[in-house]
Amino acid sequence: MLTLKVITENPEEVIRRLAIKHFDGKAVIGQIIELDKIRRDSQSLLDANLAGLNQASKEIGRLMKEGRKEEAETARNKVAAMKEGNKALEEAKHNAEEGMHALLVTIPNLPHESVPEGNGADDNVCEKMGGVIPELPEDALPHWDLAKKYDLIDFELGVKISGAGFPVYKGYGARLQRALVNFFLDNAREAGYLEIQPPYVVNADSGYGTGQLPDKEGQMYHANLDDLYLIPTAEVPVTNIYRDVILNESDFPVKNTAYSACFRREAGSYGKDVRGLNRLHQFDKVEIVRIDKPEHSYQSLQEMVDYVETLVNKLELPWRILRLCGGDISFTSALTFDFEVYSAAQKRWLEVSSVSNFESYQANRLKCRYRDVDKKTQLCHTLNGSALALPRIVAALLENNQTPEGIRIPEQLIPYTGFDLIK
Repeated sequence: MLTLKVITENPEEVIRRLAIKHFDGKAVIGQIIELDKIRRDSQSLLDANLAGLNQASKEIGRLMKEGRKEEAETARNKVAAMKEGNKALEEAKHNAEEGMHALLVTIPNLPHESVPEGNGADDNVCEKMGGVIPELPEDALPHWDLAKKYDLIDFELGVKISGAGFPVYKGYGARLQRALVNFFLDNAREAGYLEIQPPYVVNADSGYGTGQLPDKEGQMYHANLDDLYLIPTAEVPVTNIYRDVILNESDFPVKNTAYSACFRREAGSYGKDVRGLNRLHQFDKVEIVRIDKPEHSYQSLQEMVDYVETLVNKLELPWRILRLCGGDISFTSALTFDFEVYSAAQKRWLEVSSVSNFESYQANRLKCRYRDVDKKTQLCHTLNGSALALPRIVAALLENNQTPEGIRIPEQLIPYTGFDLIK
């Protein structure tokens, strides 16, 4: 959530930057500034009335001591009228604050100045590429056919048990899943991230804190009876560890990693892009989360991008890094880099990671703060990234490494799988 200070100090600049995200902020920013004036005017009058009430109370006491009862009674009536006026001012102030908050949560984060303008995915900017795209024979199979051929993943059984988008992993497929989770967690730990095992359900306050609520409420699975939400990513519970927490400057950078199952309704997703592992309702992911001070957060973002690059290199996958444009970046992010790997049988790029800096947007919602060297309290910056999401990694691994003898396992993954070939 944007701070009121940011909005009121330079509203025209806020409106300009929001337009990069294709958000017309002129009307809502104007409403917030108007409500803030009502709030401030009400508070000013309340402060003045409070001083007047204190003075009047002293005057009543003096009049009573002097035996001037009629004048004291008149003063009492004046005090009663002032108190009634204060109730109206308190209500006006409260309504203004409530109205501002309701509007503030509808405004996305401001994009960083380096976010390119654009309407959607086609306008994202490729920053870097690496790896070698394999040359497969014409009869190369997509991962859903390989999964069936080698009995790795049963999509139909998942439909029977739960519905589409809930695959069942079997044999080598299940072992590959477990191997990748452990591989990603071990790499994160070696890179200095503290491992967390979070809950898979969160309350509404947690969803609000990281920005899933109210923006993405329709995309989350909701347990109505208990008012709990299945997590769409471990970012939500892990970042909420720091809700209502005041850190010390010496704590930075806070670095956490967590494995979790992730649950997403993916409402409105149809067509060829959802086949096989390309888009699921339940999938596994290892997440990295950082909390940092503002002046260091973009260095942290680069370190996170560099780290994810080491993972795709170790898995011997062809990859590219995209800087997301204003039309494709998320509601809460200030700057996002997407990692994509090439799926050689599908002949398309698949997103496997988003690494983002939210600046103080989430921290303001979370009340995640720190004390600087002058003991002043300031908002932290929060960052997170997938490191990595499994489904499309598995899709690319299966497709890119298929051979007449079987599916080859990348060398650095073999100690985790316990086998070098799926056959």
